[in-house]
Amino acid sequence: MTNAVQHQQPESQAVLSARGLRRDFGAFTAVRDVDIDVRHAEVHALIGPNGAGKTTVFNLLTKFLQPTAGSIMLMGQDITRTPPDKVARMGLVRSFQISAVFPHLSVLDNVRVALQRNNHLSYQFWQPLSALNRLNEQAEALLASVGLTRERNALAADLSYGRKRVLEIATTLALDPKVLLLDEPMAGMGQEDIGTIANLIREVAKTRAVLMVEHNLSVVADLCQHVTVLQRGEILAEGDYDTVSRDPRVRTAYMGTEEA
Repeated sequence: MTNAVQHQQPESQAVLSARGLRRDFGAFTAVRDVDIDVRHAEVHALIGPNGAGKTTVFNLLTKFLQPTAGSIMLMGQDITRTPPDKVARMGLVRSFQISAVFPHLSVLDNVRVALQRNNHLSYQFWQPLSALNRLNEQAEALLASVGLTRERNALAADLSYGRKRVLEIATTLALDPKVLLLDEPMAGMGQEDIGTIANLIREVAKTRAVLMVEHNLSVVADLCQHVTVLQRGEILAEGDYDTVSRDPRVRTAYMGTEEA
């Protein structure tokens, strides 16, 4: 990406890892003994049927939930008990399933507001947005890199659903994440928007690790180098898409009614 720092990590290196991850809710164990390695310059998919524990794993990795047991490492540092705001500042950034942008700000202003943190600016909302003019060059470059230049002056509320998701990813990239977690980025999209977002994710993953929860198996097959399949909170299978899609346990649990 145009505005991104080139993080020089060996492509085989896991930048986000979990070992023995477990989460109990009372007597119910939602996640049990999950090991995962998310590697630099790869797209890693977390898939499974409804109730498999995918969202819980996401919440544990991003520290919205504390694990009952297990450990989490980010860039070689133990973040198991680190609060979520500090984890985000360390470079682990999550984009949510529901678009989260400021609807009554322009596309450009959404990106400028997002850029302020990495530029060590303390922006107060009672100040005029012109206070962020120093970020215009970075913001314009980022918009160009995700294909939003034509919509720069449009209100975020007026964008189509797919373009809002592109803007959300742009504001996430403004934080210059080392690991980007995407929660169902293709949810509710038409085929044209799916292609746009897939190409954007592929480009993003050239300089950072991407972990995504995704139900669209065609997208997973096309985009992801590694797939982890969850069932009832445990890892059922993992490997590349061809490997897991041929696993009879996966077909029985998840892909029986899907095109593999």
